[in-house]
Amino acid sequence: MDRRTFLKHCLASSVASAGAAYAGLQVVNTSIIARAGRKRPNIIYILADDLGYGDIGCYGQQKIETPNIDKLAAEGMRFTQHYAGNTVCAPSRCVLLTGLHTGHSYIRDNFELNGYQLPIPEDTLTVSKVLKSAGYVTGCIGKWGLGGPDSTGHPNKQGFDHFYGYLGQIQAHNYYPDYLWRNTNLVPLGGQAYSHDLMTDEALWFLEEYQEKPFFLYIPYTIPHTQFQVPDLAQYANKEGWSSDQKTQAAMISRMDRDIGRIVEKVQSLGLNDNTLIIFTSDNGPHGSGGTLAFFDANGPLRGLKRDLYDGGIREPMVARWPGMIKPGTLTDHFSAFWDFFPTCCDLIGIDIPPGLDGISFLPTLLGQSVRQLQHDYLYWEFKARDLQAVRMGKWKAVRKAVDTATPVMELFDLDSDIGESNNIAEDYPEIVEQLGQIMLDAHTFNPNFRILYGE
Repeated sequence: MDRRTFLKHCLASSVASAGAAYAGLQVVNTSIIARAGRKRPNIIYILADDLGYGDIGCYGQQKIETPNIDKLAAEGMRFTQHYAGNTVCAPSRCVLLTGLHTGHSYIRDNFELNGYQLPIPEDTLTVSKVLKSAGYVTGCIGKWGLGGPDSTGHPNKQGFDHFYGYLGQIQAHNYYPDYLWRNTNLVPLGGQAYSHDLMTDEALWFLEEYQEKPFFLYIPYTIPHTQFQVPDLAQYANKEGWSSDQKTQAAMISRMDRDIGRIVEKVQSLGLNDNTLIIFTSDNGPHGSGGTLAFFDANGPLRGLKRDLYDGGIREPMVARWPGMIKPGTLTDHFSAFWDFFPTCCDLIGIDIPPGLDGISFLPTLLGQSVRQLQHDYLYWEFKARDLQAVRMGKWKAVRKAVDTATPVMELFDLDSDIGESNNIAEDYPEIVEQLGQIMLDAHTFNPNFRILYGE
């Protein structure tokens, strides 16, 4: 069997074998949390869609009001070097749920298939399956993007007890859809209801319904992905000098912020506050449509936006709040990525981290135990649509363009002195370029649906 055939076989079979090997999951009482005499925590993971590094107040936003997210940061921890799984929706979500970066994950770009997205295989090992096996009630409310109805990628086949929202990404571009999905059933709406509001109501119902059990609630909101649609412009209606799109964008983000506040209030009212970890972040960088990028400084000090592998496309705001466990007002420069969420959840609830994941648990960072925190040797991304690869290793960041050609171009940046990736110093550090180029080769495995390297 040649290398290409072997890797293709591995891609198809590895998730199934990993799932089978992990089917006998047993909870072990060795976690930091258990040793502290705490119950296994509830986990709420809120994912915005196309929110930039500079789009919220606690990351420098001056025009859009986000008091509830800012309060989460003030009461918890703010990450300054956290990275999404990819620079567009579907692969970023796949990375989050599987703990594999895009050199190893099954989905590595958006891939439309019969009106939905390429489904992940049914036997894929996901964080939701592991948490469910450990006794958690699992819910996904929002935009899915990893397989349509009757496919192997349906959320009910990927470890989620309850799903409500958009199965497909194209439908999710409209905030007034004709229908949403609740598990395998269509919920007719006739284009009369704002989907974000319905998803928030469903999330509040989920919290009420399952308050007596440990739960994992994943809320992949669609805001602020275009289109520009919102029921009202709220405090931005009379802003002078703002375009209609700019007013709408701000109102959408503030509406999401309002509803994050409602979720926190519900957690508090149910008496779950001290036993619930809430994480908020975004799937990739800002879309920048409608003149919103420069007007709101949506990517902050970073270069690029959605569909770039410069940091503006992949470095995201992330805040984490857990009263009594995360010290309020904490700032961390620990560099982490979506593929770390899976092992962090395992660490949280005291189960063995499955072998073969690319992620590293950041639980020690959350708990202020930096001496116990393992570090990544590097972070890696690839993006077929624009023929790109990128590596972050310490202060170094490399972006490789035209990967699927005989003459790829490598750029190198020192993020300690050049956070905006404006000064390409590749010619000055050929040994670093060679090292990061080799990492790009080593971190990539062949994927027949997302072939990226020249000659594969």
